[in-house]
Amino acid sequence: MKYVNNAIIWLLAFIASNAYSQHAKFVTSGVIEYEKTANMFAIVKKKVTKHTLDMKPHYEEYLRDQPQFLTRKSILSFDNTTTLFVPVKGESIYWTYDSPMANQLNIVYSDLSGKKSTIQKDFFERTYLVHDSLRKIKWKLTDETRIIAGYTCKRANGVLLDSIYAVAFYTDDIHVSGGPESFNGLPGMILGVAVPHENVTWFATKVTPGPVDKKVLVAPTKGKPLNNKQLIADILKAISNYGDYTMVALKGLIL
Repeated sequence: MKYVNNAIIWLLAFIASNAYSQHAKFVTSGVIEYEKTANMFAIVKKKVTKHTLDMKPHYEEYLRDQPQFLTRKSILSFDNTTTLFVPVKGESIYWTYDSPMANQLNIVYSDLSGKKSTIQKDFFERTYLVHDSLRKIKWKLTDETRIIAGYTCKRANGVLLDSIYAVAFYTDDIHVSGGPESFNGLPGMILGVAVPHENVTWFATKVTPGPVDKKVLVAPTKGKPLNNKQLIADILKAISNYGDYTMVALKGLIL
């Protein structure tokens, strides 16, 4: 009888453990904290072009006096149909070193079921409210894995905006096809992104599963309404005097 009781106890423990594991694999709401890291040595160097040689002394000054890596924090709240990415305000960057790629300009609301997004974008004392479809990224899945914030993540290589190469790590333990900023489209939540040629990364530092109040998951409403095509036209008009730095700045403003 003793052996039967022990067997039942072990069986119940196994069932409870298995049920917990299964439940843990179906995270569909919660909050993720991300940290964006920008390699400022590389980013500030890109401001030195044949049209902006006056920036060279500022770049050399940055190398002498400033840290190589700048970090910014952000929060992604999500449920099974919606994500909201909100940057945490950090210290401003002195204008001679400033670059769109180093900053966090966007509040990003993604309607995953409707495949639409609303982005509040702030730059140059302008605020835009961009309504458009979710960003389309060409992903190629791989077998490589790594652990991020306690989750096993799989690697995917992607191309966005026609020419920007990105490496993402997503977990299918979180059954939501979202990620930081406008990164999306993988079979699980993106917990890490690297954009090597633009010298920036976003990696989750903490994941807190749990219910999220629908009152939190609302789209921003501030700014001049337009779509992505109109946004690019407006940006190019604003930075038309940037010479050969224009495309560098544009990538940072639309990424």
